[in-house]
Amino acid sequence: MSQPAHTDDAENIVALISQAWRTHADRVVMRHTDADDEWIDVTGAQAQAWVTEVAKGLIARGIQPGQSVGIMARTRIEWSILDVAIWTVGALPVPIYDTSSASQIDWITSDADIAVLFVETEAHAALAHQVASDPESPLRDILVIDHGCVEDLRAGGAGIPDTLVAERAALATLDTPATIVYTSGTTGRPKGAVLTHRNFVVHTRGIQQALPDVLLREESSSVLFLTLAHSLARLVEVVLLACGTTIGFCPDSRKLVPYIATFQPTLLLAVPRVFEKVYNAAEQKAAAGGKVRIFRWAAKQSIDYSRALDTDPGPSLALKARHAVADRLVLAKIREVLGGKAVHAISGSAPLGERLGHFYNGLGLQVMEGYGLTEVTAAAHVNRTTRSKIGTVGPALPGFETVIAEDGEVLMRGDMLFQGYHRNPEATAEAMRDGWFHTGDIGQLDAEGFLTITGRKKEIIVTAAGKNVAPAVLEDRVRGYALVSQCVVVGEAKPFIAALLTLDEEALPGWLTSHGLPPMPAAEAAQHPVVREHLDNAVTRANGAVSRAESIRRWEILPTDFTVEAGHLTPSLKVKRAQVLRDFAADVEALYATSAR
Repeated sequence: MSQPAHTDDAENIVALISQAWRTHADRVVMRHTDADDEWIDVTGAQAQAWVTEVAKGLIARGIQPGQSVGIMARTRIEWSILDVAIWTVGALPVPIYDTSSASQIDWITSDADIAVLFVETEAHAALAHQVASDPESPLRDILVIDHGCVEDLRAGGAGIPDTLVAERAALATLDTPATIVYTSGTTGRPKGAVLTHRNFVVHTRGIQQALPDVLLREESSSVLFLTLAHSLARLVEVVLLACGTTIGFCPDSRKLVPYIATFQPTLLLAVPRVFEKVYNAAEQKAAAGGKVRIFRWAAKQSIDYSRALDTDPGPSLALKARHAVADRLVLAKIREVLGGKAVHAISGSAPLGERLGHFYNGLGLQVMEGYGLTEVTAAAHVNRTTRSKIGTVGPALPGFETVIAEDGEVLMRGDMLFQGYHRNPEATAEAMRDGWFHTGDIGQLDAEGFLTITGRKKEIIVTAAGKNVAPAVLEDRVRGYALVSQCVVVGEAKPFIAALLTLDEEALPGWLTSHGLPPMPAAEAAQHPVVREHLDNAVTRANGAVSRAESIRRWEILPTDFTVEAGHLTPSLKVKRAQVLRDFAADVEALYATSAR
Protein backbone atom coordinates (compact mmCIF):
# COMPACT_ATOMS: atom_id res chain seq x y z
CA MET A 1 0.00 0.00 0.00
CA SER A 2 1.16 3.53 -0.73
CA GLN A 3 1.78 6.07 1.99
CA PRO A 4 -1.27 7.82 3.42
CA ALA A 5 -2.03 11.21 1.95
CA HIS A 6 -1.19 14.22 4.09
CA THR A 7 -4.13 16.22 5.46
CA ASP A 8 -4.21 19.70 6.95
CA ASP A 9 -6.70 22.30 8.12
CA ALA A 10 -8.38 22.80 4.72
CA GLU A 11 -11.90 21.63 5.49
CA ASN A 12 -13.15 21.94 1.93
CA ILE A 13 -12.09 22.85 -1.62
CA VAL A 14 -12.82 26.55 -1.10
CA ALA A 15 -10.49 26.74 1.90
CA LEU A 16 -7.82 24.82 -0.05
CA ILE A 17 -7.85 27.27 -2.95
CA SER A 18 -8.31 30.40 -0.81
CA GLN A 19 -5.21 29.49 1.20
CA ALA A 20 -3.18 29.37 -2.02
CA TRP A 21 -4.60 32.67 -3.27
CA ARG A 22 -3.77 34.39 0.01
CA THR A 23 -0.24 33.02 -0.14
CA HIS A 24 0.13 34.16 -3.75
CA ALA A 25 -1.91 37.36 -3.51
CA ASP A 26 0.55 39.34 -5.65
CA ARG A 27 1.61 36.51 -7.91
CA VAL A 28 -0.02 35.62 -11.23
CA VAL A 29 -2.10 32.47 -10.71
CA MET A 30 -4.21 32.54 -13.89
CA ARG A 31 -3.80 33.89 -17.40
CA HIS A 32 -6.36 34.13 -20.16
CA THR A 33 -6.30 35.65 -23.63
CA ASP A 34 -8.06 38.60 -25.21
CA ALA A 35 -9.48 38.78 -28.73
CA ASP A 36 -5.95 39.19 -30.13
CA ASP A 37 -4.64 36.16 -28.23
CA GLU A 38 -2.60 38.36 -25.90
CA TRP A 39 -2.24 37.02 -22.36
CA ILE A 40 -4.01 38.81 -19.48
CA ASP A 41 -2.65 38.19 -15.98
CA VAL A 42 -4.77 37.52 -12.89
CA THR A 43 -3.12 37.55 -9.45
CA GLY A 44 -4.23 35.54 -6.45
CA ALA A 45 -5.89 38.60 -4.90
CA GLN A 46 -7.69 39.42 -8.15
CA ALA A 47 -8.87 35.81 -8.55
CA GLN A 48 -10.24 35.79 -5.00
CA ALA A 49 -12.06 39.09 -5.54
CA TRP A 50 -13.52 37.85 -8.82
CA VAL A 51 -14.81 34.64 -7.22
CA THR A 52 -16.23 36.48 -4.21
CA GLU A 53 -18.13 38.91 -6.42
CA VAL A 54 -19.56 36.10 -8.55
CA ALA A 55 -20.48 34.18 -5.39
CA LYS A 56 -22.42 37.22 -4.17
CA GLY A 57 -24.24 37.29 -7.49
CA LEU A 58 -25.14 33.61 -7.15
CA ILE A 59 -26.53 34.22 -3.66
CA ALA A 60 -28.51 37.21 -4.94
CA ARG A 61 -29.89 34.99 -7.71
CA GLY A 62 -31.15 32.51 -5.12
CA ILE A 63 -28.64 29.66 -5.41
CA GLN A 64 -29.00 27.54 -2.28
CA PRO A 65 -26.49 25.30 -0.42
CA GLY A 66 -26.52 21.80 -1.83
CA GLN A 67 -28.14 22.89 -5.09
CA SER A 68 -26.77 21.49 -8.36
CA VAL A 69 -25.67 24.14 -10.87
CA GLY A 70 -24.63 23.14 -14.39
CA ILE A 71 -21.67 24.47 -16.41
CA MET A 72 -21.47 23.78 -20.15
CA ALA A 73 -18.51 25.52 -21.77
CA ARG A 74 -15.05 25.06 -23.18
CA THR A 75 -12.05 25.37 -20.87
CA ARG A 76 -11.90 29.11 -20.26
CA ILE A 77 -11.20 31.20 -17.19
CA GLU A 78 -14.90 31.82 -16.55
CA TRP A 79 -15.36 28.06 -16.12
CA SER A 80 -12.95 28.00 -13.18
CA ILE A 81 -14.29 31.23 -11.69
CA LEU A 82 -17.83 29.82 -11.77
CA ASP A 83 -16.62 26.46 -10.44
CA VAL A 84 -14.98 27.97 -7.35
CA ALA A 85 -17.80 30.51 -6.86
CA ILE A 86 -20.44 27.77 -6.88
CA TRP A 87 -18.41 25.84 -4.30
CA THR A 88 -18.09 29.08 -2.32
CA VAL A 89 -21.87 29.38 -1.92
CA GLY A 90 -22.10 25.73 -0.82
CA ALA A 91 -23.60 24.44 -4.07
CA LEU A 92 -22.52 21.63 -6.44
CA PRO A 93 -21.10 22.55 -9.85
CA VAL A 94 -22.03 19.83 -12.37
CA PRO A 95 -20.09 19.84 -15.65
CA ILE A 96 -21.68 19.12 -19.02
CA TYR A 97 -19.52 18.60 -22.11
CA ASP A 98 -19.71 21.56 -24.49
CA THR A 99 -20.23 19.05 -27.33
CA SER A 100 -23.33 17.54 -25.70
CA SER A 101 -26.58 17.07 -27.59
CA ALA A 102 -30.00 18.17 -26.35
CA SER A 103 -30.76 14.61 -25.20
CA GLN A 104 -27.51 14.45 -23.22
CA ILE A 105 -28.23 17.83 -21.62
CA ASP A 106 -31.72 16.59 -20.80
CA TRP A 107 -30.39 13.43 -19.12
CA ILE A 108 -27.81 15.20 -16.95
CA THR A 109 -29.99 18.15 -15.94
CA SER A 110 -32.82 15.75 -15.05
CA ASP A 111 -30.66 13.23 -13.20
CA ALA A 112 -28.77 15.92 -11.24
CA ASP A 113 -31.86 18.11 -10.81
CA ILE A 114 -30.22 21.17 -12.38
CA ALA A 115 -32.41 24.28 -12.48
CA VAL A 116 -29.66 26.78 -13.34
CA LEU A 117 -27.29 26.14 -16.24
CA PHE A 118 -24.36 28.29 -17.40
CA VAL A 119 -23.59 27.82 -21.09
CA GLU A 120 -20.89 29.38 -23.23
CA THR A 121 -22.57 30.25 -26.52
CA GLU A 122 -25.90 31.09 -28.06
CA ALA A 123 -25.83 27.68 -29.78
CA HIS A 124 -25.49 25.99 -26.39
CA ALA A 125 -28.36 28.11 -25.09
CA ALA A 126 -30.58 27.03 -27.99
CA LEU A 127 -30.02 23.37 -27.11
CA ALA A 128 -30.66 24.05 -23.43
CA HIS A 129 -33.89 25.91 -24.20
CA GLN A 130 -35.10 22.84 -26.11
CA VAL A 131 -34.67 20.89 -22.88
CA ALA A 132 -36.20 23.58 -20.69
CA SER A 133 -39.32 23.72 -22.89
CA ASP A 134 -40.34 20.32 -21.51
CA PRO A 135 -42.61 20.96 -18.50
CA GLU A 136 -41.07 17.97 -16.71
CA SER A 137 -37.52 19.34 -16.99
CA PRO A 138 -36.08 20.96 -13.85
CA LEU A 139 -34.09 23.38 -16.02
CA ARG A 140 -35.47 26.90 -15.78
CA ASP A 141 -32.60 29.41 -15.83
CA ILE A 142 -30.06 29.47 -18.70
CA LEU A 143 -27.22 32.00 -18.48
CA VAL A 144 -24.84 32.64 -21.40
CA ILE A 145 -21.17 33.41 -20.74
CA ASP A 146 -20.71 35.02 -24.16
CA HIS A 147 -23.56 37.39 -23.28
CA GLY A 148 -21.74 38.63 -20.18
CA CYS A 149 -23.59 36.65 -17.52
CA VAL A 150 -20.50 36.42 -15.29
CA GLU A 151 -20.10 40.19 -15.24
CA ASP A 152 -23.85 40.53 -14.63
CA LEU A 153 -23.47 38.32 -11.56
CA ARG A 154 -20.66 40.52 -10.24
CA ALA A 155 -22.86 43.57 -10.57
CA GLY A 156 -25.98 41.86 -9.25
CA GLY A 157 -24.39 40.77 -5.99
CA ALA A 158 -23.10 44.17 -4.88
CA GLY A 159 -25.51 44.31 -1.94
CA ILE A 160 -24.57 40.91 -0.47
CA PRO A 161 -22.30 41.25 2.61
CA ASP A 162 -18.90 39.56 2.81
CA THR A 163 -19.95 37.84 6.03
CA LEU A 164 -22.68 35.89 4.24
CA VAL A 165 -20.20 34.71 1.60
CA ALA A 166 -17.81 33.58 4.36
CA GLU A 167 -20.62 31.68 6.12
CA ARG A 168 -21.56 29.91 2.89
CA ALA A 169 -17.93 29.09 2.09
CA ALA A 170 -17.55 27.30 5.43
CA LEU A 171 -20.67 25.13 5.11
CA ALA A 172 -19.14 22.18 3.25
CA THR A 173 -17.23 19.58 5.23
CA LEU A 174 -14.80 17.05 3.81
CA ASP A 175 -17.64 14.53 3.45
CA THR A 176 -20.00 16.95 1.65
CA PRO A 177 -20.60 16.12 -2.03
CA ALA A 178 -18.59 18.56 -4.17
CA THR A 179 -19.68 17.66 -7.68
CA ILE A 180 -21.33 15.05 -9.87
CA VAL A 181 -19.14 14.08 -12.83
CA TYR A 182 -20.92 12.19 -15.58
CA THR A 183 -18.67 9.64 -17.22
CA SER A 184 -18.44 10.22 -20.95
CA GLY A 185 -18.86 6.49 -21.33
CA THR A 186 -17.61 4.26 -24.15
CA THR A 187 -20.85 2.31 -23.74
CA GLY A 188 -24.32 3.04 -22.37
CA ARG A 189 -25.83 6.07 -20.69
CA PRO A 190 -23.43 8.21 -18.60
CA LYS A 191 -23.43 7.56 -14.85
CA GLY A 192 -23.00 10.43 -12.42
CA ALA A 193 -20.09 9.83 -10.05
CA VAL A 194 -20.49 11.77 -6.79
CA LEU A 195 -17.16 13.16 -5.62
CA THR A 196 -16.73 14.80 -2.24
CA HIS A 197 -14.63 17.66 -0.91
CA ARG A 198 -12.49 15.03 0.82
CA ASN A 199 -11.77 13.39 -2.52
CA PHE A 200 -10.33 16.62 -3.90
CA VAL A 201 -8.65 18.02 -0.75
CA VAL A 202 -6.90 14.83 0.39
CA HIS A 203 -6.04 13.86 -3.17
CA THR A 204 -4.53 17.28 -3.87
CA ARG A 205 -2.30 17.02 -0.82
CA GLY A 206 -1.24 13.53 -1.87
CA ILE A 207 -0.33 14.68 -5.37
CA GLN A 208 1.64 17.61 -3.95
CA GLN A 209 3.43 15.12 -1.72
CA ALA A 210 4.24 12.86 -4.70
CA LEU A 211 5.29 15.57 -7.18
CA PRO A 212 6.69 18.52 -5.21
CA ASP A 213 9.44 19.26 -7.72
CA VAL A 214 6.83 19.46 -10.51
CA LEU A 215 4.07 21.46 -8.82
CA LEU A 216 5.52 23.46 -5.96
CA ARG A 217 8.35 25.31 -7.67
CA GLU A 218 7.96 29.08 -7.62
CA GLU A 219 8.00 29.31 -11.42
CA SER A 220 5.64 26.36 -12.09
CA SER A 221 3.10 26.97 -14.85
CA SER A 222 0.88 24.95 -17.17
CA VAL A 223 -1.57 25.45 -20.02
CA LEU A 224 -4.99 23.96 -19.27
CA PHE A 225 -6.85 22.88 -22.39
CA LEU A 226 -8.41 19.53 -21.43
CA THR A 227 -12.16 19.96 -21.18
CA LEU A 228 -13.15 20.74 -17.61
CA ALA A 229 -16.17 18.51 -17.98
CA HIS A 230 -13.71 15.60 -17.77
CA SER A 231 -12.68 14.42 -14.32
CA LEU A 232 -8.95 14.55 -15.08
CA ALA A 233 -9.06 18.21 -16.11
CA ARG A 234 -11.20 19.00 -13.08
CA LEU A 235 -8.67 17.42 -10.71
CA VAL A 236 -5.85 19.21 -12.53
CA GLU A 237 -7.72 22.51 -12.11
CA VAL A 238 -8.05 22.06 -8.35
CA VAL A 239 -4.48 20.83 -7.89
CA LEU A 240 -2.95 23.69 -9.90
CA LEU A 241 -5.08 26.31 -8.14
CA ALA A 242 -4.18 24.85 -4.74
CA CYS A 243 -0.47 24.89 -5.64
CA GLY A 244 -0.47 28.45 -6.90
CA THR A 245 0.75 27.13 -10.25
CA THR A 246 0.12 29.68 -12.99
CA ILE A 247 -2.66 28.35 -15.25
CA GLY A 248 -3.02 29.51 -18.84
CA PHE A 249 -6.48 28.77 -20.23
CA CYS A 250 -6.76 27.52 -23.81
CA PRO A 251 -10.41 27.21 -24.92
CA ASP A 252 -9.55 26.18 -28.49
CA SER A 253 -7.40 23.06 -28.78
CA ARG A 254 -6.51 24.08 -32.34
CA LYS A 255 -4.52 26.96 -30.82
CA LEU A 256 -2.79 24.80 -28.24
CA VAL A 257 0.66 24.69 -29.86
CA PRO A 258 0.90 28.48 -30.45
CA TYR A 259 -0.50 29.10 -26.97
CA ILE A 260 2.17 26.84 -25.48
CA ALA A 261 4.85 28.68 -27.46
CA THR A 262 3.84 32.10 -26.06
CA PHE A 263 2.87 30.94 -22.55
CA GLN A 264 6.06 28.90 -22.06
CA PRO A 265 4.82 26.40 -19.45
CA THR A 266 7.13 24.40 -17.22
CA LEU A 267 4.63 21.53 -17.07
CA LEU A 268 2.57 19.99 -19.86
CA LEU A 269 -0.61 18.10 -18.98
CA ALA A 270 -2.11 16.32 -21.94
CA VAL A 271 -3.58 13.21 -23.46
CA PRO A 272 -1.37 11.04 -25.72
CA ARG A 273 -3.00 12.41 -28.87
CA VAL A 274 -1.44 15.82 -28.18
CA PHE A 275 2.06 14.35 -27.90
CA GLU A 276 1.42 12.38 -31.10
CA LYS A 277 0.31 15.53 -32.94
CA VAL A 278 3.37 17.53 -31.87
CA TYR A 279 5.61 14.71 -33.10
CA ASN A 280 3.71 14.32 -36.37
CA ALA A 281 3.66 18.09 -37.00
CA ALA A 282 7.43 18.25 -36.51
CA GLU A 283 7.94 15.35 -38.91
CA GLN A 284 5.60 16.94 -41.46
CA LYS A 285 7.46 20.26 -41.24
CA ALA A 286 10.75 18.43 -41.76
CA ALA A 287 9.30 16.63 -44.76
CA ALA A 288 8.12 19.90 -46.29
CA GLY A 289 11.68 21.23 -45.96
CA GLY A 290 13.24 18.12 -47.42
CA LYS A 291 14.76 17.12 -44.08
CA VAL A 292 12.61 14.16 -43.08
CA ARG A 293 15.59 11.76 -43.03
CA ILE A 294 17.43 14.07 -40.63
CA PHE A 295 14.32 14.27 -38.43
CA ARG A 296 13.90 10.51 -38.29
CA TRP A 297 17.60 10.01 -37.56
CA ALA A 298 17.40 12.55 -34.73
CA ALA A 299 14.23 10.92 -33.37
CA LYS A 300 16.01 7.56 -33.30
CA GLN A 301 18.93 9.08 -31.37
CA SER A 302 16.51 10.56 -28.84
CA ILE A 303 14.75 7.22 -28.35
CA ASP A 304 18.02 5.26 -28.16
CA TYR A 305 19.48 7.76 -25.70
CA SER A 306 16.44 7.54 -23.41
CA ARG A 307 16.44 3.75 -23.49
CA ALA A 308 20.13 3.72 -22.65
CA LEU A 309 19.45 5.90 -19.61
CA ASP A 310 17.45 2.97 -18.19
CA THR A 311 20.46 0.64 -18.36
CA ASP A 312 23.27 0.29 -15.82
CA PRO A 313 26.07 1.47 -18.12
CA GLY A 314 23.94 4.31 -19.52
CA PRO A 315 24.49 5.89 -22.96
CA SER A 316 27.81 5.16 -24.62
CA LEU A 317 30.16 7.99 -25.59
CA ALA A 318 29.25 7.46 -29.27
CA LEU A 319 25.52 7.65 -28.49
CA LYS A 320 26.06 10.79 -26.39
CA ALA A 321 27.85 12.37 -29.33
CA ARG A 322 25.09 11.43 -31.80
CA HIS A 323 22.45 12.67 -29.34
CA ALA A 324 24.23 16.02 -29.03
CA VAL A 325 24.20 16.43 -32.82
CA ALA A 326 20.53 15.41 -32.96
CA ASP A 327 19.77 17.98 -30.28
CA ARG A 328 21.38 20.79 -32.27
CA LEU A 329 19.71 19.77 -35.52
CA VAL A 330 16.19 18.82 -34.38
CA LEU A 331 15.45 18.22 -30.71
CA ALA A 332 16.12 21.76 -29.50
CA LYS A 333 13.67 23.09 -32.09
CA ILE A 334 10.92 20.85 -30.75
CA ARG A 335 11.62 22.10 -27.23
CA GLU A 336 11.10 25.62 -28.55
CA VAL A 337 7.75 24.58 -30.04
CA LEU A 338 6.83 23.47 -26.51
CA GLY A 339 7.75 26.91 -25.16
CA GLY A 340 11.37 26.21 -24.30
CA LYS A 341 10.81 25.87 -20.54
CA ALA A 342 8.89 22.60 -20.24
CA VAL A 343 10.84 19.95 -18.33
CA HIS A 344 7.97 17.75 -17.11
CA ALA A 345 4.81 16.40 -18.70
CA ILE A 346 2.02 14.20 -17.39
CA SER A 347 0.07 12.07 -19.83
CA GLY A 348 -3.18 10.37 -18.97
CA SER A 349 -6.54 9.11 -20.25
CA ALA A 350 -4.97 6.58 -22.68
CA PRO A 351 -1.65 4.78 -23.21
CA LEU A 352 1.16 6.98 -24.55
CA GLY A 353 3.29 4.20 -25.93
CA GLU A 354 6.91 3.32 -25.25
CA ARG A 355 8.25 4.94 -28.45
CA LEU A 356 6.83 8.40 -27.76
CA GLY A 357 7.70 8.19 -24.08
CA HIS A 358 11.35 7.62 -24.91
CA PHE A 359 11.34 10.20 -27.71
CA TYR A 360 10.23 13.02 -25.43
CA ASN A 361 12.39 11.86 -22.55
CA GLY A 362 15.38 11.91 -24.89
CA LEU A 363 14.78 15.52 -25.90
CA GLY A 364 14.64 16.63 -22.26
CA LEU A 365 10.93 16.45 -21.48
CA GLN A 366 10.17 13.79 -18.87
CA VAL A 367 6.71 12.45 -19.71
CA MET A 368 5.23 10.69 -16.70
CA GLU A 369 2.29 8.49 -17.56
CA GLY A 370 -0.53 8.21 -15.07
CA TYR A 371 -3.74 6.27 -14.68
CA GLY A 372 -7.10 6.78 -13.08
CA LEU A 373 -10.85 6.91 -13.56
CA THR A 374 -13.58 9.33 -12.60
CA GLU A 375 -14.55 7.06 -9.70
CA VAL A 376 -11.09 7.42 -8.11
CA THR A 377 -11.08 11.20 -8.57
CA ALA A 378 -9.31 10.90 -11.90
CA ALA A 379 -5.82 9.80 -10.83
CA ALA A 380 -4.57 6.82 -8.84
CA HIS A 381 -1.14 5.99 -10.24
CA VAL A 382 1.54 8.19 -11.76
CA ASN A 383 5.25 7.95 -12.43
CA ARG A 384 7.48 10.25 -10.39
CA THR A 385 10.43 12.34 -11.45
CA THR A 386 12.70 10.09 -9.38
CA ARG A 387 10.75 6.82 -9.79
CA SER A 388 9.71 6.34 -13.38
CA LYS A 389 9.37 3.40 -15.76
CA ILE A 390 8.35 4.22 -19.31
CA GLY A 391 5.55 1.92 -20.44
CA THR A 392 3.97 1.78 -16.98
CA VAL A 393 1.60 4.19 -15.25
CA GLY A 394 3.80 4.28 -12.18
CA PRO A 395 3.25 3.48 -8.50
CA ALA A 396 0.11 4.38 -6.54
CA LEU A 397 -0.41 7.92 -5.34
CA PRO A 398 -0.53 8.48 -1.56
CA GLY A 399 -3.74 7.11 -0.05
CA PHE A 400 -4.36 4.40 -2.65
CA GLU A 401 -4.06 0.63 -2.39
CA THR A 402 -4.08 -1.39 -5.61
CA VAL A 403 -4.29 -5.15 -6.09
CA ILE A 404 -4.80 -7.41 -9.09
CA ALA A 405 -7.71 -9.85 -8.92
CA GLU A 406 -7.38 -13.47 -10.03
CA ASP A 407 -8.87 -12.62 -13.44
CA GLY A 408 -6.39 -9.75 -13.89
CA GLU A 409 -8.76 -6.90 -13.03
CA VAL A 410 -7.30 -3.87 -11.26
CA LEU A 411 -8.98 -3.25 -7.88
CA MET A 412 -8.52 -0.12 -5.76
CA ARG A 413 -9.45 1.37 -2.42
CA GLY A 414 -8.60 4.55 -0.53
CA ASP A 415 -9.87 7.99 0.49
CA MET A 416 -10.16 9.13 -3.12
CA LEU A 417 -12.90 6.65 -4.04
CA PHE A 418 -16.15 8.27 -5.07
CA GLN A 419 -19.24 8.32 -2.86
CA GLY A 420 -21.24 6.32 -5.40
CA TYR A 421 -23.25 6.78 -8.58
CA HIS A 422 -25.95 9.41 -8.24
CA ARG A 423 -29.38 7.81 -7.87
CA ASN A 424 -27.99 4.48 -9.09
CA PRO A 425 -27.41 2.13 -6.13
CA GLU A 426 -27.36 -0.94 -8.39
CA ALA A 427 -24.41 0.37 -10.42
CA THR A 428 -22.66 1.45 -7.22
CA ALA A 429 -23.05 -2.02 -5.70
CA GLU A 430 -21.70 -3.62 -8.87
CA ALA A 431 -18.62 -1.37 -8.92
CA MET A 432 -17.90 -1.39 -5.17
CA ARG A 433 -17.54 -4.81 -3.58
CA ASP A 434 -16.10 -5.47 -0.11
CA GLY A 435 -14.61 -1.97 -0.06
CA TRP A 436 -12.78 -2.43 -3.37
CA PHE A 437 -13.58 -0.49 -6.54
CA HIS A 438 -13.58 -2.75 -9.58
CA THR A 439 -12.03 -0.64 -12.32
CA GLY A 440 -12.90 -2.86 -15.27
CA ASP A 441 -9.28 -2.57 -16.44
CA ILE A 442 -6.84 -5.45 -16.80
CA GLY A 443 -3.34 -4.85 -15.51
CA GLN A 444 -0.15 -6.08 -13.89
CA LEU A 445 1.78 -4.90 -10.83
CA ASP A 446 5.53 -5.44 -10.67
CA ALA A 447 7.53 -6.05 -7.50
CA GLU A 448 8.06 -2.31 -7.00
CA GLY A 449 4.37 -1.46 -7.30
CA PHE A 450 4.50 -0.07 -10.84
CA LEU A 451 1.22 -0.70 -12.65
CA THR A 452 0.86 -1.58 -16.32
CA ILE A 453 -2.60 -1.44 -17.92
CA THR A 454 -3.05 -4.05 -20.63
CA GLY A 455 -6.70 -3.58 -21.58
CA ARG A 456 -10.34 -3.30 -20.60
CA LYS A 457 -12.04 -6.36 -19.11
CA LYS A 458 -15.18 -5.83 -21.19
CA GLU A 459 -13.11 -5.45 -24.36
CA ILE A 460 -11.38 -8.83 -24.16
CA ILE A 461 -12.03 -10.59 -27.47
CA VAL A 462 -12.75 -14.32 -27.47
CA THR A 463 -12.14 -15.81 -30.91
CA ALA A 464 -14.02 -18.75 -32.37
CA ALA A 465 -11.15 -20.95 -31.22
CA GLY A 466 -11.61 -19.72 -27.64
CA LYS A 467 -8.45 -17.59 -27.56
CA ASN A 468 -8.67 -14.53 -25.25
CA VAL A 469 -7.14 -11.45 -26.85
CA ALA A 470 -6.58 -8.03 -25.23
CA PRO A 471 -6.99 -5.61 -28.16
CA ALA A 472 -5.17 -2.68 -26.49
CA VAL A 473 -1.77 -4.39 -26.82
CA LEU A 474 -2.08 -4.43 -30.61
CA GLU A 475 -4.00 -1.17 -30.96
CA ASP A 476 -1.42 0.88 -29.06
CA ARG A 477 1.42 -0.44 -31.19
CA VAL A 478 -0.33 0.05 -34.54
CA ARG A 479 -1.44 3.53 -33.50
CA GLY A 480 2.19 4.35 -32.77
CA TYR A 481 2.87 4.52 -36.54
CA ALA A 482 2.82 8.17 -37.63
CA LEU A 483 0.25 7.67 -40.39
CA VAL A 484 -2.30 5.85 -38.21
CA SER A 485 -4.88 7.83 -36.25
CA GLN A 486 -6.98 5.00 -34.79
CA CYS A 487 -6.91 1.23 -34.69
CA VAL A 488 -9.79 -0.97 -33.57
CA VAL A 489 -9.00 -4.66 -33.24
CA VAL A 490 -11.92 -7.05 -33.89
CA GLY A 491 -12.49 -10.79 -33.84
CA GLU A 492 -15.20 -11.70 -31.32
CA ALA A 493 -16.36 -15.24 -32.21
CA LYS A 494 -14.42 -14.99 -35.47
CA PRO A 495 -11.76 -17.37 -36.79
CA PHE A 496 -8.93 -14.83 -36.48
CA ILE A 497 -8.08 -11.31 -35.31
CA ALA A 498 -8.48 -8.38 -37.71
CA ALA A 499 -8.42 -4.60 -37.46
CA LEU A 500 -10.02 -1.40 -38.73
CA LEU A 501 -7.61 1.52 -39.22
CA THR A 502 -8.07 5.23 -39.87
CA LEU A 503 -5.50 7.61 -41.31
CA ASP A 504 -4.20 10.72 -39.54
CA GLU A 505 -5.22 13.39 -42.01
CA GLU A 506 -2.94 15.98 -40.40
CA ALA A 507 0.11 13.76 -40.77
CA LEU A 508 -0.82 12.52 -44.26
CA PRO A 509 0.52 15.44 -46.39
CA GLY A 510 3.99 15.31 -44.83
CA TRP A 511 4.06 11.53 -44.99
CA LEU A 512 3.19 11.55 -48.69
CA THR A 513 5.87 14.15 -49.43
CA SER A 514 8.54 12.25 -47.52
CA HIS A 515 7.73 9.11 -49.50
CA GLY A 516 7.82 10.85 -52.87
CA LEU A 517 4.07 10.73 -53.40
CA PRO A 518 1.82 13.55 -54.66
CA PRO A 519 -0.87 15.14 -52.45
CA MET A 520 -4.09 13.12 -52.29
CA PRO A 521 -7.17 12.92 -50.05
CA ALA A 522 -7.28 10.32 -47.28
CA ALA A 523 -9.81 8.15 -49.12
CA GLU A 524 -7.48 7.88 -52.11
CA ALA A 525 -4.40 7.36 -49.93
CA ALA A 526 -6.18 4.49 -48.20
CA GLN A 527 -6.04 2.52 -51.45
CA HIS A 528 -2.55 3.55 -52.59
CA PRO A 529 -0.19 0.56 -52.72
CA VAL A 530 2.73 2.41 -51.07
CA VAL A 531 0.54 3.53 -48.17
CA ARG A 532 -0.84 0.03 -47.73
CA GLU A 533 2.64 -1.52 -47.88
CA HIS A 534 3.88 0.70 -45.05
CA LEU A 535 0.78 0.07 -42.96
CA ASP A 536 1.16 -3.65 -43.52
CA ASN A 537 4.70 -3.38 -42.17
CA ALA A 538 3.39 -1.44 -39.15
CA VAL A 539 0.85 -4.17 -38.44
CA THR A 540 3.54 -6.84 -38.82
CA ARG A 541 5.74 -5.04 -36.27
CA ALA A 542 2.80 -4.82 -33.86
CA ASN A 543 2.16 -8.53 -34.28
CA GLY A 544 5.64 -9.16 -32.98
CA ALA A 545 4.38 -8.39 -29.47
CA VAL A 546 1.80 -11.20 -29.43
CA SER A 547 1.41 -14.85 -30.35
CA ARG A 548 0.34 -16.04 -33.81
CA ALA A 549 -3.18 -16.75 -32.54
CA GLU A 550 -3.47 -13.18 -31.24
CA SER A 551 -1.98 -11.44 -34.29
CA ILE A 552 -3.83 -9.28 -36.81
CA ARG A 553 -4.38 -11.39 -39.93
CA ARG A 554 -6.37 -8.89 -42.00
CA TRP A 555 -6.95 -5.15 -41.80
CA GLU A 556 -8.69 -2.40 -43.70
CA ILE A 557 -8.63 1.40 -43.73
CA LEU A 558 -11.90 3.22 -43.13
CA PRO A 559 -12.65 6.18 -45.43
CA THR A 560 -12.88 8.72 -42.58
CA ASP A 561 -11.36 9.19 -39.14
CA PHE A 562 -13.29 8.84 -35.89
CA THR A 563 -14.55 12.07 -34.30
CA VAL A 564 -16.36 13.16 -31.16
CA GLU A 565 -19.08 14.74 -33.31
CA ALA A 566 -19.78 11.48 -35.13
CA GLY A 567 -20.09 9.67 -31.82
CA HIS A 568 -17.07 7.40 -32.26
CA LEU A 569 -14.83 9.13 -29.68
CA THR A 570 -15.52 10.28 -26.15
CA PRO A 571 -14.66 13.93 -25.37
CA SER A 572 -11.39 12.63 -23.88
CA LEU A 573 -10.66 11.01 -27.29
CA LYS A 574 -11.17 7.39 -26.28
CA VAL A 575 -12.68 5.15 -28.94
CA LYS A 576 -16.29 4.13 -28.33
CA ARG A 577 -15.70 0.56 -29.40
CA ALA A 578 -19.33 -0.56 -29.26
CA GLN A 579 -20.48 2.36 -31.41
CA VAL A 580 -17.69 1.78 -33.93
CA LEU A 581 -18.59 -1.90 -34.20
CA ARG A 582 -22.25 -1.00 -34.76
CA ASP A 583 -21.61 1.71 -37.35
CA PHE A 584 -18.94 -0.23 -39.24
CA ALA A 585 -20.43 -3.71 -38.91
CA ALA A 586 -20.38 -4.18 -42.68
CA ASP A 587 -16.67 -3.30 -42.81
CA VAL A 588 -15.96 -5.83 -40.07
CA GLU A 589 -17.85 -8.56 -41.90
CA ALA A 590 -15.95 -7.72 -45.09
CA LEU A 591 -12.70 -8.55 -43.30
CA TYR A 592 -13.93 -12.12 -42.92
CA ALA A 593 -15.54 -12.48 -46.33
CA THR A 594 -12.38 -14.04 -47.77
CA SER A 595 -9.73 -16.23 -46.21
CA ALA A 596 -6.90 -14.62 -44.25
CA ARG A 597 -3.75 -13.58 -46.03
